[in-house]
Amino acid sequence: MSYSQEHYIIKNGKYELTEKGASHLAQLPLKCMQQEFPYKTGITFSDTSLIQRPKTYHPAFYGCFDWHSSVHGHWMLVRLLKLFPQMQDEPLIRTKLSQNLSEENIQTEIKIFQQKDNKGFERTYGWAWLMQLENELLTWNDPLGKQLAKNVKPLADQLTQLYKEYLKKLVYPLRMGEHPNLAFGLRLAWDYALQVKDDSFKTAIKDAALRFYKNDKAGPLEYEPGGSDFLSPCLEEADLMWRILPSAEYKKWVVQFLPSLFKQNISLAPGEVKDRTDGKLVHLDGLNLSRAWCLYGIAKHAGKNKKALADLAITHLQAALPHVASGDYMGEHWLASFAVYSLTMQ
Repeated sequence: MSYSQEHYIIKNGKYELTEKGASHLAQLPLKCMQQEFPYKTGITFSDTSLIQRPKTYHPAFYGCFDWHSSVHGHWMLVRLLKLFPQMQDEPLIRTKLSQNLSEENIQTEIKIFQQKDNKGFERTYGWAWLMQLENELLTWNDPLGKQLAKNVKPLADQLTQLYKEYLKKLVYPLRMGEHPNLAFGLRLAWDYALQVKDDSFKTAIKDAALRFYKNDKAGPLEYEPGGSDFLSPCLEEADLMWRILPSAEYKKWVVQFLPSLFKQNISLAPGEVKDRTDGKLVHLDGLNLSRAWCLYGIAKHAGKNKKALADLAITHLQAALPHVASGDYMGEHWLASFAVYSLTMQ
């Protein structure tokens, strides 16, 4: 799959996805969402009962290398169908979504999280993406969307409860640039809690965000990225907090937290990838995409430097978009979801 300038346009200072681009990116999860192997499991084996094919205990999300990548691949396809209902392969996408997200399959998925040794499976990255999937289904005005939202709801409810219990016990934030990053997990969870009007979940998220981040100053953005980051700890935090703080308070907070973003000349170079067949090194392509969505969010809410921040987002997108479909499975099984999120969610 080759990158084409026809897949995206720049409009009002932002990249936008075209229908041709949507069809191009959709091929990546379509290719792997029902592909059993290679698969990286993350579950804990308490006994021999789970020594079987992952499809047996993950009948919905067994494809695309690992559970969370499969979840956000499903999210991406729903998102694209909502934006481009007549897109190429629309019937095939609907069929595969229906097959994977059946009521029976979701009920089987739930069983893993009911096990004592697997209550923390996919915490909090996979949890957040499952909530993002359910959020997308709930806002899809389509009979299939309504049915699939009903199917997925019990799993979203279970993860919501696990999330609330976890936040009560969490003493310190997780600030790394990979899956456990707390700020990213909280931002998707917040968007879901708003959608389903779960006030207790909103309170739990807000309390955690204020407890961990409200007093942060001078975030060490210059120390980023780490060698395998796909999320920016500083930027994800800043993109979370405009959701949590009142507007005027956020504008003061973000300048104190990331003063380098509000200087006359911003210096933040995109991450560099030297080997896209290495599953960890290719994370930096994802970092450039996630930085872009954060920069767009910050630009919209910071009250200053809007154009410079948006231009910096474009610079990061330009570095990443040509490599989303690199030809190697280590990047292709997940990067399209990040591309769609950064292009369509701000």
